[in-house]
Amino acid sequence: MRNTSPRPGRRLRAAALACAAVLVAAGCAKSEENAAAPQPEGTQGAQVVATPTGTSGSTCSLEQFGGEKFDLKNAVVGFSQSEKEANPFRIAETQSIRDEAAKLGIDELRVTNAQSQFSKQITDVQQLIAQGAQLLVIAPLNSDGWEPVLQQAAEKKIPIITIDRKINAEPCKDYLTFIGSDFYEQGKRAADQMIEALGGKGKVAILLGAPGNNVTTERTNGFKDRVKEKAPDIEISFEQTGEFAREKGQQVTEQLIQSNPDINGIYAENDEMALGAVTALKGAGKEPGEIKIVSVDGTRSAVQAIVDGWIHAVVESNPRFGPLAFETAQKFLDGEPIPDTVIISDREYDSSNAESSLSQAY
Repeated sequence: MRNTSPRPGRRLRAAALACAAVLVAAGCAKSEENAAAPQPEGTQGAQVVATPTGTSGSTCSLEQFGGEKFDLKNAVVGFSQSEKEANPFRIAETQSIRDEAAKLGIDELRVTNAQSQFSKQITDVQQLIAQGAQLLVIAPLNSDGWEPVLQQAAEKKIPIITIDRKINAEPCKDYLTFIGSDFYEQGKRAADQMIEALGGKGKVAILLGAPGNNVTTERTNGFKDRVKEKAPDIEISFEQTGEFAREKGQQVTEQLIQSNPDINGIYAENDEMALGAVTALKGAGKEPGEIKIVSVDGTRSAVQAIVDGWIHAVVESNPRFGPLAFETAQKFLDGEPIPDTVIISDREYDSSNAESSLSQAY
């Protein structure tokens, strides 16, 4: 399958990480103080990233990993998407991979979609391996259960780059590196927004993401730890999974309103659940801003909901992995050591910048 995609035309918290900021697409690096400010026209796809060495401080080179160097442009590259592309994050993520492959002139990009079925994703990747994939970029549905794929890839020395979610395996042995957001930091930043919105006191509900992956765990722990540290008068009185889905987020919020009518805030671990919560609040006759909602993602619909007063703030989870994924792969093939974790930058949206930044949301 040839890639015929068209060729396309930030707030990083690097606390305690000794890392270098790297510009991988058009745009200019900004300081943390103004990182949430809108980007200039023409830089909507920009990524300012950091490349920390990870908690273990380990890196991986082609010599360590094994295998032969190959020309990325002439290689068979497989991309495995995990979820249905009804979610704006997934749409933007896949398009970023397609666009960057086209920009680089990579002829053989093979894209699969597991349709939110883990067994299908395993089969998808095994088929990509059988079809001769020399590089695999995987957006994992779950963090566990990858042993069959990892074993087959290791036998053929196929480097695997995982994006947006981690797999529970050993970097440089089972896979090359993980590229994604600092999900724990996202949770902390969401908590800061909620603390500000509630003045440090009140009752908060958490719409948990899907179980079984590191994103949900880290966004939850970051939020809870920050609330405990900075706002002990905020009580987390309700937690239930909304499975990262809008309809489920609406259903859970409808139950929440009935069981906890005195709730003051909702932390949704992605925008789709937050938008479902908005629908439930509207149905219950609530007014915009009556219950403060903070979420994570940065979709255009959620940023518009800030403009409309229904959502208080959104912490971005940047889905534009294409430039960074292929740059990391090329550095690896050129013999450069690759860190086991590469962090992409995430901005924030609130009432001060939502309207002016709407075009930069995805």
